[in-house]
Amino acid sequence: MFFQQVYDKTLAQASYFIGCQAKNEAIVIDAQRDIDVYLEIAKQNNMTITHITETHIHADFLAGSRELAAATGAQLYLSDEGGDNWQYEFPHIGLKEGDKINVGNLSLEVMHTPGHTPESISFLLRDHPASDEPVMIFTGDFVFVGDIGRPDLLEEAAGMVGTKELGAQQMFQSLKKFTALSDYIQVWPGHGAGSACGKALGSVPSSTVGYEKIRNWAFQFGDDYEGFKNYLLSDQPEAPYYFAMMKKLNKVDRPLLVEVPKHPTISWSEAEKLNDVTLVDTRHKDEFAKGHVEGSINIQNNKALANWAGWVLNYDDQLLVIADEGAQEEITRKLMRIGLDNIQAFVTNLDGANLVKTKIVDANTVEEWKDKEDTVLLDVRGNSEFKTEHIPGAEHRFIGKLIKNLPTDIKDKNIIIQCQSGDRATIAYSFLEKNGFDNLYNYSGSFLDWKKNGKPTVK
Repeated sequence: MFFQQVYDKTLAQASYFIGCQAKNEAIVIDAQRDIDVYLEIAKQNNMTITHITETHIHADFLAGSRELAAATGAQLYLSDEGGDNWQYEFPHIGLKEGDKINVGNLSLEVMHTPGHTPESISFLLRDHPASDEPVMIFTGDFVFVGDIGRPDLLEEAAGMVGTKELGAQQMFQSLKKFTALSDYIQVWPGHGAGSACGKALGSVPSSTVGYEKIRNWAFQFGDDYEGFKNYLLSDQPEAPYYFAMMKKLNKVDRPLLVEVPKHPTISWSEAEKLNDVTLVDTRHKDEFAKGHVEGSINIQNNKALANWAGWVLNYDDQLLVIADEGAQEEITRKLMRIGLDNIQAFVTNLDGANLVKTKIVDANTVEEWKDKEDTVLLDVRGNSEFKTEHIPGAEHRFIGKLIKNLPTDIKDKNIIIQCQSGDRATIAYSFLEKNGFDNLYNYSGSFLDWKKNGKPTVK
C-alpha cells in the first residue's frame, strides 16, 4: 500500500492519496482544488488515479474532486446518504452504508456517520494482502484528533434553523459506531488544529480509535446525551461567511479550474485605470502601516489569508491584489481553494501611488484614552477569547460580524482597534477606513502587548 497525506496549512485541511502498488491504482479522498499536487504524486510513484471520493459536502474549502476527475478520467464516488436535500447535483456513483470501493488490492468500506452533516460518511480501509481486518479510518469531519465535527455549521453559516439539534443527536449515535471499532485502527481526519470545523482540534496529524476513546472529550459522557449536547454546542468558533458559498458550490454543477491560473502583474499607473476593483493588500501589516493605498484592505499573506478573505471579500468582487514580488502564485492558490477566482491583476510595486499611514498607538496611550467619553476601545477577537480575558472597558464586536454590521453608532468617536496580536486589528482598521471611518487608531501590539506591559485585565 502507498499512502500520503496532503496537508494545506492555510485551511488546516487534510486530503489523502492512497494507492495499491501491486496494481498501480490510487484513490484520492477530499482533494483540494489545486490538483497538481496529486498529479505529481501519481507521476512520481507510477500510479494512476482511478477513484476519487469525499467524506461530505464541505463548507470550509472548495473541493477539487471534480477538477481531478476531469484531469484524470477517474470515477467519482460520493455520498448518497442524508436524504433528498443532501444529494450532489452532478454525475457520480452514489455511496451508502456498507458499500465498498475496491482500489487494486485495497478496499474502502463506507460508514454513514451523520452529525457534522446529514450525508457525512467515513471510510474503513483494508489492505487485503496483509489482512482482511480494517487498519485505517478516514473520518473527514466526523472524528478529529481530540475533538469531533460541530453540528451547528449548517445553522450558523447557511441559516438552516434547527439543524444543530438534529445534528447533535445524529453525532451522538454515530459515535457509537466509532467506539465499536477495534482500538488499533488508525484515525486520519479531515482537519487539524486551526480549523473552524471544531473547537479543540489537536495538532497531531493522526490518532487511533483507542486513543480517541481515552483522550477525546466526546467519548467521556457515556449515555449522558444532554451533557454531551450542551458541551458540543457551546463555545464553537464563529463560522466564516464564505462557508455558505462553499456548501453551495460543492453541491452543484459549476465551472471547473483544472490548472492554477496565471494573472498579470501590472504597474500602479496601469492599476489606476481599472474600474470597480477591490484592493486587497497582502503585505505584512508593518509595511501596510508605513504606507498603503487608501481604500485597500490589509489581509496578510500568511496561513490565515484564505480564512479572512472568505470573511471579508464578496464572491463578485473583482480583486486587485497588492503583493510582495514572487508571492503571486501562492496567493492565487490560497484564494482559489475557497473559490475566490476573480483576481484581475497583481501589483508588486506601489511607486507613484498616493500612500497613507496607519495611526498606531501603544499600550500607554490606550490606557490613557480608553475610558474617555469620546473614545471606544474595540476588541475584535472571537467571543470565547473576549470572555476568557480582555482589557477593562473594551467593547467587543467580532471582526467577522463587523464586516456586515458596520459600527456606525460609534463612527463619530475615536476608535482604537485591538485583537490578540494585531493581525485582525489591521484587517478591521483597513476595512473601516475603506468604509469612511476617519478617527481610527490601531493598537498594533494588541492584547499580547497589553499583558506584556503588565496592564490590568478582566477575566
